[in-house]
Amino acid sequence: MSNTHQYHHANDLDPSGEDPDSDIEFDLQELGSQREAESRRAHSTLQRLEQNFEDSHNDQIPLRNLRVGALRGPARRTRRPYESHLDDGEGSDREPILQGHDPHEDSDLVDDVDPLLSRGRSSTFRETGSTTTKLRVAWKKFQALVSDDNGGVNSYPTGSPRPEDAGSPRTIHIGSIPPRYPPNAISNAKYTAVSFLPRTLYNEFRFFLNLYFLFVALSQIIPPLRIGYLSTYIAPLAFVLSITLGKEALDDIARRQRDAEANKEEYTILDFGKNLKSTRRQRQQKRHIRGRAERYGRIAAIREEEEALGQNGHDELRAVRQIRVKSKDLKVGDVVRLEKDQRVPADLVVLKALAIESIGEPAVEMMKRKVDEDVDLLNGSVDQQAAQIPTTSSAGSSRPRTEQSPENVVGDTFIRTDQLDGETDWKLRLASPITQALDPRDFTKLTINAGKPDKKVNEFLGSIEFVPATKRSGMGLEANGPAGKDKKTITAPLTIDNTTWANTVLASSGAVLAVVVYTGSQTRQAMSTSASRSKTGLLELEINSITKLLCGLTLLLSIVLVAFEGFHDQPSDEDGRWYIVLVRFLILFSTIIPISLRVNLDLGKTVYARFIERDSDIPGAVVRTSTIPEDLGRIEYLLSDKTGTLTQNEMELKKIHVGTVSYANEAMEEVSAYVRQGFSGNAPGNVGQPAMLVTPSSLVNPAASAAATRTRREIGSRVRDVVLALALCHNVTPTTEEDEDGRQITTYQASSPDEIAIVRWTESVGLRVVHRDRHTITLESTDSSEIAVRVRILEVFPFTSEGKRMGIILQFYQGRQVNSLAEAEIGETWFYQKGADTVMTNIVAANDWLDEETANMAREGLRTLVVGRRKLSPQQHADFSNAYKEASISLSNRDQAIASAISNHLENNLELLGVTGVEDKLQKDVKPSLELLRNAGIKIWMLTGDKVETARCVAVSSKLVSRSQTIHTITALHTVSRTNPDATQDHLSLLASSPDSTALLIDGDSLSHLLTHHRQAFISLAVRLPAVIACRCSPTQKADIALLIRAYTKKRIACIGDGGNDVSMIQAADVGVGIVGKEGRQASLAADFSITQFCHLTKLLVWHGRNSYKRSAKLAQFVIHRGLIISIAQTVYSITANFRPYALYRDWLLVGYATIYTMFPVFSLVLDRDVDETLANLYPELYRELTSGRALSYRTFGIWLAVSVYQGALIQILSQLLLNDQDPLGSGTDRMIAVSFTALIINELAMVAFEVTTWHWIMMLTLVGTLATYVASVPFLGEYFDLEFLLTTGFYWRVAVITAGSLVPVYVAQIVGRTLRPPSYRKVRGG
Repeated sequence: MSNTHQYHHANDLDPSGEDPDSDIEFDLQELGSQREAESRRAHSTLQRLEQNFEDSHNDQIPLRNLRVGALRGPARRTRRPYESHLDDGEGSDREPILQGHDPHEDSDLVDDVDPLLSRGRSSTFRETGSTTTKLRVAWKKFQALVSDDNGGVNSYPTGSPRPEDAGSPRTIHIGSIPPRYPPNAISNAKYTAVSFLPRTLYNEFRFFLNLYFLFVALSQIIPPLRIGYLSTYIAPLAFVLSITLGKEALDDIARRQRDAEANKEEYTILDFGKNLKSTRRQRQQKRHIRGRAERYGRIAAIREEEEALGQNGHDELRAVRQIRVKSKDLKVGDVVRLEKDQRVPADLVVLKALAIESIGEPAVEMMKRKVDEDVDLLNGSVDQQAAQIPTTSSAGSSRPRTEQSPENVVGDTFIRTDQLDGETDWKLRLASPITQALDPRDFTKLTINAGKPDKKVNEFLGSIEFVPATKRSGMGLEANGPAGKDKKTITAPLTIDNTTWANTVLASSGAVLAVVVYTGSQTRQAMSTSASRSKTGLLELEINSITKLLCGLTLLLSIVLVAFEGFHDQPSDEDGRWYIVLVRFLILFSTIIPISLRVNLDLGKTVYARFIERDSDIPGAVVRTSTIPEDLGRIEYLLSDKTGTLTQNEMELKKIHVGTVSYANEAMEEVSAYVRQGFSGNAPGNVGQPAMLVTPSSLVNPAASAAATRTRREIGSRVRDVVLALALCHNVTPTTEEDEDGRQITTYQASSPDEIAIVRWTESVGLRVVHRDRHTITLESTDSSEIAVRVRILEVFPFTSEGKRMGIILQFYQGRQVNSLAEAEIGETWFYQKGADTVMTNIVAANDWLDEETANMAREGLRTLVVGRRKLSPQQHADFSNAYKEASISLSNRDQAIASAISNHLENNLELLGVTGVEDKLQKDVKPSLELLRNAGIKIWMLTGDKVETARCVAVSSKLVSRSQTIHTITALHTVSRTNPDATQDHLSLLASSPDSTALLIDGDSLSHLLTHHRQAFISLAVRLPAVIACRCSPTQKADIALLIRAYTKKRIACIGDGGNDVSMIQAADVGVGIVGKEGRQASLAADFSITQFCHLTKLLVWHGRNSYKRSAKLAQFVIHRGLIISIAQTVYSITANFRPYALYRDWLLVGYATIYTMFPVFSLVLDRDVDETLANLYPELYRELTSGRALSYRTFGIWLAVSVYQGALIQILSQLLLNDQDPLGSGTDRMIAVSFTALIINELAMVAFEVTTWHWIMMLTLVGTLATYVASVPFLGEYFDLEFLLTTGFYWRVAVITAGSLVPVYVAQIVGRTLRPPSYRKVRGG
């Protein structure tokens, strides 16, 4: 059968493309020869239905009950329309559950087949089809199982269409089951159940340390190489791997649990299933039709079913209800309802923006004035068609929609994208006029064509198609309109303005209906995010290098010992072959590389993570990657996001200057007084009369105290003028909403938070914006609560990044306040404009204070706006209107022509009213935190998606750029270099002239140009600068910069951010720090360390980072020393044993030495600290020393190696000399072992005490406890010691002499070294 139906309706019982129950798929011969005439009539009817079905895929065709030639399988027979959302895989969480529904009631769907099917051959076909269907279903289930990596999250119903190519464009039919697309689940997990063991074992054994121990452990399986018990080698390695793998498993389980919390967030979607109330009546009709089919034939029954369905009305099959689903269960094609401040869970296309309550005038009057402007949103044609789209009333009748209700006119909404691209400005999003005019029940008639998934957040191309409703006429279908007239599909384009991507936040009041187009890994955010990787600390890499050196030392020592004996076999000893001896020596000296090193370091990391999470000064801190805490003390570059990380993204107007006077802080009360005087409403004696509307001219001589001086009157007039300008020159719309207590409060929405801050300030000083639409603005005095100003909007010139200014032409209403604007008196016309000082300086009239004042505000980190105005005469306005209209219809250079018309007629010689300074509120303690980090030697880069001007202000206000540094700005370099090829070299030369005192400010395009054409020259210079501010950076660019710095400098870098746009950067860094943001936890979930405020980063690095690195470095070297000293003793013993590989300490002595006899005191070094927290913050320069890696280097390793050789050789030589035991295999060996082993234990405990800088009670307890444990275990060591000898004085004086000889010289050398060259921490501690 040719598949002629591309669209599957939501109510079709089987939406699959291969529907065995399709009403069109039949064989007329199966009807039997007795009814050939009826069959021919049915064939003719069905051909007409098939032709009309393509134009009416919205309505249910009641041919389901015909069952002619249908190859039915049991799984298909019981499928119900409302199950399209309920069997989306096992464990679906879609609600509500259908209560009280008996599955046996739908047995009619099975039973009504038999009376309508012919016997004989049709039965055979049915059985064959059933078997084929079962095999096909089983194969699909098997494919789904083997292709699903997420444990069934991506499972789809058996009847689902086949999965589409994830990278191909898609066609989405709302209300139908989509093809298989990625599940909409957040996943920051590193491993799956299958990949966990292979990946973790690879990560462990790629370190030479573990690979070496694996070789040693496996060698003990070979009998000639076995030295002691096999378990003494296998068990420690298994224990080490268990600890490490367990930590990785716990970390990944924690990530999955946090992901599950995010994936369980519930959203409301629209369900287009069948109305269940009609089920019982339909069952009765089916039974009645079966009876008539048995009496009068099947075709008559078909006709009666058609008539019955037409009487029931179409609405009963298309009822829309709202259900709650989890974020992970959202599918492509789902229509989601979003409310204010709700996070967008997937990539959506906006279908309908529900209106919000207006303030001031009634909503109906406001919306009616908009209708005329909305008709041409799609060049007139599409909107006119959409206006005639029929809708179905609750009674089931259909009527053309000739006028729009208020809630359907508004098709715009605002979203916040700072969590996606870092931009602070709100974005305006529009619903297509086609969908905005539709009733949600008609959404199933929509088809959306979208491009393939892409990571470009500012681009989208698509289209939307609408097939108008059809109505039934007997057995056929005809379009809604004149009979026989074809109804054309209405198509409209979709752009970025019609979308809202995942991880953005709905900012507008009201609600939005939007359809899911991309989910999961195909969303813009996910495609801009790099995959998580396993991170390895720098300390581990350094230890890995040292272990390779130790292995080489072990091999050299083994070869030397074999060489002294000679490379020949011992005929009397079957295990005397020289290569076996060599391997046995290697195994004996394996303690040089102690396996407990990894155990101690991993347990130490766990302790450091515990310290961080339990620190009361950084509440809410979470360590998500516990393998790299030492890297916190090695950071040299910090890459930070701006919005939400350094700033709160909350604007506040802090300062205003009106030419002669500047107002800030408490002085704003004086501004309020001037505003009350000018906008108080009625003059004395006019109480009870309508208030007089205020105009700029009426503010020249406001009602003021007669005693006021002329200067004060002039200042008051200027203040009122600038407040009025700020209250009118903007794009802010006031809205009302209810707070938690049910009270009505006023909120503002606009594309820029700066404008909202300014309008809030005008309200605080006495002038409130109460109404704004496309035609009018109304202001109210907060003092008298009366309308003070009404204006008519003639033209608006919005802000652009190129123009850096916005303007508005207003016509003031004057006279008394009236109820209708039609009766109001038209007054004067004014042009207001505000913008950046760089462009406004040449537009406003000459003055002597603007440059100085804007520079002062810029030094304070305030975002400055210059405000000006100009009065337009009727002739001037008419001249401008003509020029502007002519420019608007120009076919060439339209933008330049419009800009020229505005510049020539409006933007010249404006009256300068004042300058405002808006502050982007910084996070708590950002300034001292950045200063401390800078003093610690950390170079800070700020990477943001925001504008250049905004980034500059924040860099100055946060003290990222100090007063002694200059800011060099590079913008639009790619464009400039086309006309000036030397521009790039000029910029680089200027930066190279003073790299220590110059901060770089660069935009994303210029950065791309430099990295593409001058990569090496730029990065070599940029890493030397004290600060770099990169603006307009995409998430991918942020990650690329992090990777580039890592690759070029080989230094440790940290990245910190709070938004989803920072995830790639965080994962690319050596250390990723996420801040729990207001709108999301994506950065926090993907980070290695999670904190709640930026200021907590200083303690994380300067205190916890310092302690973690210093402690691990000391711990690692001491563990290596512990292994070296026993290996040196073994070497001396082997030399005295004629270079034979005999073990000095065997079995329990070897295991006990590395565990209960030394482990706890050595591990207690993780509690040591060289300075306290106060000194670490007071002297951040101490952090600089950590980045050099002096705490663990080849120099310190050499010192510990020398100490180990001295102490190990001395202990073993004196033990043998003092006991006159020259024969290692003699009878006095057990005495010698008792003396040397006891001296070894005491030596190690004393060395731990020598290394402690700050004592902790646990350290003392472990030292005393371990010594007591050794003494208590001596009676059980009779297999290795001569216990009788231990009761003599000879044992004790020999141990004392040997211990003193090994410890005193080392301790004296340590004291002398600290005195001659004291470390920095001793200098600041004063001792």
